[in-house]
Amino acid sequence: MNITTEFPYETTREDVYIPLPGGTRLYARIWRPLTDEPVPALLEYLPYRLGDWTAPRDWQRHPWYAGHGYASVRVDVRGHGNSEGLPGDEYDAQELADGVAVIHWLAQQEWCSGRVGMFGISWGGFNSLQIAALAPDPLKAVVTVCSADDRYDNDVHYMGGSVLAVDMHAWAATMLAFVARPPDPAQVGDEWKAMWLKRLEAVEPFIHTWLAHQSRDDYWKHGSVCEDYGAVKANVLAVGGWHDPYRDTVLRLVEHLDPGQVRGIIGPWSHQYPDRGLPPGPAIGFLQETLRWWDQHLKGKETGVMREPLLRSWISGSHPPATVYETLPGRWVGDASWPSENVNPVAYALQGGERIVASPQQTGLDAGRFFPFGNEADLPPDQRDEDAKSVSFEFPVEEAPIEILGRPRVKLRLRMDVPRGQVVARLCDVAPDGASTLVTRGALNLAARHGRDRTDDWPPGETEDVVFDLNGIGHTFPPGHRIRIAVSSAYWPWIWPQAGSAGFTLDTDGSFVELPVRRHTEDPAITFGEPEQSEPLGVVYPVTLEEPRPERLVVRDVAKGEWRLEVDPRYGGTRVYPDGLEFTEDALETYTIQQDDPLSARTRSDWRIRLHRPEAAWDVEIETRSEIAADEHDFITSDEVICKDGGEIVFHRTWEKRIPRTAG
Repeated sequence: MNITTEFPYETTREDVYIPLPGGTRLYARIWRPLTDEPVPALLEYLPYRLGDWTAPRDWQRHPWYAGHGYASVRVDVRGHGNSEGLPGDEYDAQELADGVAVIHWLAQQEWCSGRVGMFGISWGGFNSLQIAALAPDPLKAVVTVCSADDRYDNDVHYMGGSVLAVDMHAWAATMLAFVARPPDPAQVGDEWKAMWLKRLEAVEPFIHTWLAHQSRDDYWKHGSVCEDYGAVKANVLAVGGWHDPYRDTVLRLVEHLDPGQVRGIIGPWSHQYPDRGLPPGPAIGFLQETLRWWDQHLKGKETGVMREPLLRSWISGSHPPATVYETLPGRWVGDASWPSENVNPVAYALQGGERIVASPQQTGLDAGRFFPFGNEADLPPDQRDEDAKSVSFEFPVEEAPIEILGRPRVKLRLRMDVPRGQVVARLCDVAPDGASTLVTRGALNLAARHGRDRTDDWPPGETEDVVFDLNGIGHTFPPGHRIRIAVSSAYWPWIWPQAGSAGFTLDTDGSFVELPVRRHTEDPAITFGEPEQSEPLGVVYPVTLEEPRPERLVVRDVAKGEWRLEVDPRYGGTRVYPDGLEFTEDALETYTIQQDDPLSARTRSDWRIRLHRPEAAWDVEIETRSEIAADEHDFITSDEVICKDGGEIVFHRTWEKRIPRTAG
């Protein structure tokens, strides 16, 4: 990592409140170049508390942009951090309207040229796209990283029409812990506690809303850019990683937006900015690449960025299974169009007649983390145990390597004796020694086989063909290896099991896997600069002698036939900021299931947060608990928030709710 200390411009920084229509003000931090000339503004707009949680990351990039001639602005969403107002739902109409108002405010400042760009990763990447679809006139360019254009089928809530247990639960619990945090008296003054209590009274766990919409309805269509790609007028640089769950959005954006307004980059990365150097690498000079985008579309400079291939992709070489890779083997390729003329579907017919697929309910414990962040236990380990719980089909790679780029597809002929169930397909690279590396996967709620917007029970005893895509990937299968497609009827804790799910019969006659095979091309060299950032904030992470608990721990109770997965998401631990703020957060997720009972599935998340300013005698603690269970008819949720000021409980609320199982 190159740390830049000298820039074309000297810079200044100020914290301000941006007024919105109606009088609410949003907290913002603005880094600007010291120049008499107006400059474009760049906006990153998040609920994740610029005063503490994202501050280390903000310091890596916002001052860098300012030093290169941009006003770089970080804004907290309404009701979060030090912003005024009450928190709302994820990407709700108020959040997007506020974002549009912020863009117009920025464009009207005397230091702004009137042209605005918007960028972000994850939430900030989502709302960048969503606000671009509202087409505010000053917004001319967007850089969206690890985000999704489809809130239903490519977010944290549902996968193939099934409840995405692992992150439907975990992210709802995470946001409950986020929204319960107070504003900082160092910024808002004595009003902090009244603001905090007012927010807490307005809290409603996200899980209630998300589980109330189990099919693709108007709730999910709101904010899903895939509903109308033509609404996006800004120029879009879409960036993703093959180990990020949102990567397919990049493929859809380069397919559906006008080629004159979009470019895509997919690297080997996890759910992180590509310059941070977190596994898997290689990292790239992402800030320099985005500067080319901003200069082209906000300053009118010819940077050559639109002469780059429509899609630049990393195709990984074969690698043994591991839960973390510092760097993956592979190469960059470029495609001038998408779908690409270099990629053709090749079908591999399944063989073997009828096969019964009845996976034990704990199948999926080796799935790895839904959101890899570059931690040591994020990625899937050797898949041999998972493959043994599945029905597998193999195809040898003989004389020449097989390179794939895009979304594999499976067509399966199934017979099922119950109305509800799910099917999961995993594509693996099997080495000569038998090691099985997960390449990609996909899932389908069989009640959603005719569309995500409807629920159709399976006629018991009937046979039907189902077709679904796996997540996109760039990968090379070398000669001597085997391509394995493994089919299972369970995938816990990613997929919440259907009540009564007992598996199905797979008829190989008419069943196949279709791979997007890319012909090997000698591409012009695709290169990126070395990673570069501005000076770090100077946050101190105290060293502890305590042995950290495992990131992912699987426990089996042999007598009960029960399996428990414990996950420490490693969000931050304890850190001390330069202004004296001491910040501690700790979280533990638990997923439990019995191997023969789909109704035994349970999830639980526990969070503990402390914010402490010793010099101001300010000491706040938050504890949250979130649980989900289900019976045949309902999901059963339980949530609790306890907030303390100086050790005294000032807020305590529990929510108990039953939500009918309409599709999940």
